[in-house]
Amino acid sequence: MGNLRNLLAILNPPNQSSRIDGRAPDQVRRISFELGIAPNATGSVLVAMGNTRLICGVMIEESVPRWMKEQGVTGGWLTAEYSMLPYSTNTRKPRDITKGRLDGRSTEIQRLIGRSLRAVVDLEKLGPRTMWIDCDVLQADGGTRTAAITGASLAVAVACRKLTDEKKIESSPVRKLVAAVSAGVLGGVPVLDLNYEEDKAVTVDFNLVATEDGEFVEMQGSGEEATFSNDELGAMLALGRKGIGELITAQRAVLASLMVERG
Repeated sequence: MGNLRNLLAILNPPNQSSRIDGRAPDQVRRISFELGIAPNATGSVLVAMGNTRLICGVMIEESVPRWMKEQGVTGGWLTAEYSMLPYSTNTRKPRDITKGRLDGRSTEIQRLIGRSLRAVVDLEKLGPRTMWIDCDVLQADGGTRTAAITGASLAVAVACRKLTDEKKIESSPVRKLVAAVSAGVLGGVPVLDLNYEEDKAVTVDFNLVATEDGEFVEMQGSGEEATFSNDELGAMLALGRKGIGELITAQRAVLASLMVERG
C-alpha cells in the first residue's frame, strides 16, 4: 500500500484527483453479489459493479466435447459464453443471431473468461463433465468483461460446492478464486475500475486478471492514441492488485455466509 500511495502521489497532480463519480483514484465501484438468481443453474450470481450488472450462470453436462474423447484427453472441460442483452446499452444492441455470427468483441471476451477460470479449476478433479459458464450483461457501464470474470469465479465456486454436496465429486476442483478489474490513465492520473464515461476518455486502458494469491492470469493493455511510462504501468499494476484483492475479499464473504446458511 505504501508503494501505491507513493506512485499515486508522484503521478497525480492535486487538481486532477477527482473522478466523474467522485471516487478516489484507487477506489473500485460498489460491488454486490446475489446468489441463486437462476434456479435451474448449478450455480448462479447477479453481480453488480457500480451500474454494470450481469448474470453469471453455471451448468454442468455429464459429458465432454468430442475432441477430448478423440484425443484421449482425461478429466473435464470448462468453457464460457458472453453476450450483451439488447437493452444493456443506451441504444439497442442487436442480438448476434440477427447478424448470423458472434461479433469479434464477444468472441474475445468469452475466450478470456474461459481462460481465466481454467487457470484456477482442476479439470481432472471435475471428472468427465463440461462446465458451461454463461455471462449475460443486463446493464453496461464499463468493465463488463472484468465483472463477468469476477462473477463467474463466484458462480463456479458455488456450482462446485453443489457437486460435492451431491457426492458427484470428492472435493471442489476450485484451486483458487480469481477476479478481474480495469485500470487506466485518465487526465494523466492512473485510476482503478473505469466506468463507461472514463473508459471513453482514458489515454491508456488496462484489464487485469489475477488470483487470490496475487498471481496474474492475464493482462490486456494498450495506449489509446498515446503512450505510457514505466511509472504509469507500475501504478496501474499496483492499482489492479489492490482492486482484485478487494473483489476477492467480497467473494470470500459471500461464500462464508453461504456456509453459515447451510450450517
